[in-house]
Amino acid sequence: MSRIEPTFSRLKTQGRKALIPYVTAGFPFADITPELMHGMVAGGADVIELGVPFSDPSADGPVIQKAGEKALSFGIGLVQVLEMVRTFRTQDNITPVVLMGYANPVERYDIKHGAGEAESVFIRDAAAAGVDGMLIVDYPPEECVEFATRLKAHGMDLIFLLAPTSTDARMAQVAEVASGYVYYVSLKGVTGAGTLDVDAVEAMLPRIRRHVNVPVGVGFGIRDAATAKAIGKVADAVVIGSKIIQLIENQPRDRVAAVAHDFLKEIRSALD
Repeated sequence: MSRIEPTFSRLKTQGRKALIPYVTAGFPFADITPELMHGMVAGGADVIELGVPFSDPSADGPVIQKAGEKALSFGIGLVQVLEMVRTFRTQDNITPVVLMGYANPVERYDIKHGAGEAESVFIRDAAAAGVDGMLIVDYPPEECVEFATRLKAHGMDLIFLLAPTSTDARMAQVAEVASGYVYYVSLKGVTGAGTLDVDAVEAMLPRIRRHVNVPVGVGFGIRDAATAKAIGKVADAVVIGSKIIQLIENQPRDRVAAVAHDFLKEIRSALD
């Protein structure tokens, strides 16, 4: 069973909101990720979104694109990402981990490692590594029913993005296959772009909740404790990515986890 639903249930009972940081696997150092993940958990992270580096991202802004390019230059791919999750799980078997990325690396993994096998080798290997969910940016819900079923059979959730431009029909399609939580992209554009409009987010969430019965996380544009606190009043989870990448980008190796920890501790305090 995925760790995501129990985590949100526990937080709801406590009257708290989930803090979900995003980091790119293999950034800013190839071997830093498990240590960084532990630092984020110690700082208050409830769920970790781990970005899978990809050469042609469509939803990522310049900050995360640059992080992905650096990780790719280190040779970081899905094989290495799953190994990072396995390493993290040797000390933490509680915190949910969601892989966030694109279809190409997932499908290439199956072609390379599972040729001739009926079952997805990637899904099997991800479950074995300790992954709890997938957010595949370019997998539309109408083409994901079988994929979602297979993930569920291996104890993993399929998470989708919703946007200010999402229609009621699209929300209904997402609701049919989504589990764990949905991720509401609060801005029109890519990660790290624009200024967050809290009022617009607050107005949109009741409409989303009419269609989906899983928690709603909000991200894109949350960069500090004040915006996190404002979003936390209306959403079930706050997602922060680009700001963390910026903070750790130029840190010496022995400071990366501590910097992320201290920033998330500040956000966690604001949410609580």
